[in-house]
Parts: sequence; structure tokens; C-alpha cells
Amino acid sequence: MVENNAAEVDRDLTAGRVTCPTCDGVLGPWGWARRRLLRRRDGSVWLRPRRGRCRSCGGTHVLLPVDTLVRRRDEVAVIGAALVAWLGGAGHRRIASGLGVPADTVRGWLRRFAVRAEDVRVHFWRLAHRLDASLGAIEPRGSQVADALEAIGVAAAAAVRRFGPAGSLWAFVSGATGGRLLCNTSCPYLVLDGPVTLTRT
Repeated sequence: MVENNAAEVDRDLTAGRVTCPTCDGVLGPWGWARRRLLRRRDGSVWLRPRRGRCRSCGGTHVLLPVDTLVRRRDEVAVIGAALVAWLGGAGHRRIASGLGVPADTVRGWLRRFAVRAEDVRVHFWRLAHRLDASLGAIEPRGSQVADALEAIGVAAAAAVRRFGPAGSLWAFVSGATGGRLLCNTSCPYLVLDGPVTLTRT
């Protein structure tokens, strides 16, 4: 995941400031991925993500901006708004109407998040405690979905305390999951075994 400014991403790639997620080598420019339409609250935009190739292992990677999720046509902030509305008791049809998104699409997001809720909770609980070792237990909220969203909020607050404000909540979520918040079960999150070294975008 990279920042949303395509010109800055280009500069970082050319200057060797983007790390390979596979081997920690350096990525260089390697063309672009296919164009895709990204639906946002304020209208749709065409997006053509940059590709990078590792100078060490030779692997290539699509560099998605942090306002997107892997294999999703909608901006992560729109998906996040749907999750929050769902927690507040709204059904998928009402959420879809409010966001201007097909009802089946919203239902798919909610079902996928429900399946992944425990993974999300554990991931963000670990991230929160790596960002702020003084944190105590995260209070349960009564359901797996509510617990997952609570852990996201606690981790985001810990990131702000440690690094200062750096973009939106849902861009943080996308970056912290490598864009895989709603991936299927064969698409794991980043492994948090070592120290956290998040960079500001």
C-alpha cells in the first residue's frame, strides 16, 4: 500500500524509497496495472495503480493507494461507513441507499467482515499494543463485529499518539491490513511478529 499521491509514489519508486514486501529489497518502476474505476462518495474516478519490480528478488507488485482495498471497486472510506452504519443497526438495503451502492455489494461487504471479524480484532489488538505498550485490555463490546471495530479504533488512536495525525481512519485500516480487510480466508493480513515500523503517508 502506498500514499494516494501518484506523483509522490513515482518519485519514491525512482529514488528507491519503496521496500519490497517479499524480501525487503528495493522496488523500482515497472509500468502500471490495468485501469479500474474507483467509486467514491463524491463520484467515481479512474485509477491506474503503479507497478514496482524488486531489484533483489525480481518480484513485481501492484502499488495500491491506501484509500482502496484489494479487489474492491469502492473506496475504503465508503466501506468503512457501511460497517459503522451496520454496527448502529442499519440493514444492508438502507446502508446501500444512503451510500449510493448496490445492495448486493453492501451485503457482500458485511458478510465478509462478519466472517473475518475475529481475525480483524486480533490483528488490530496486536497492532494497538505494539504501538502503545501501556495499553490495557480492549473492552469487549458484545459481538465479534463490535469488538473488531473497537480494536480498529483503539489501534488508530494509538497510531495518532505515536506518529501524530496522518490521514483518515479508513486509510489507516487499509494500510494496516495491506488492503486485505475484506479478503477471503486464503488472503492473510500482514504478520506482526516484529517491531512496528509504520510510516506516515
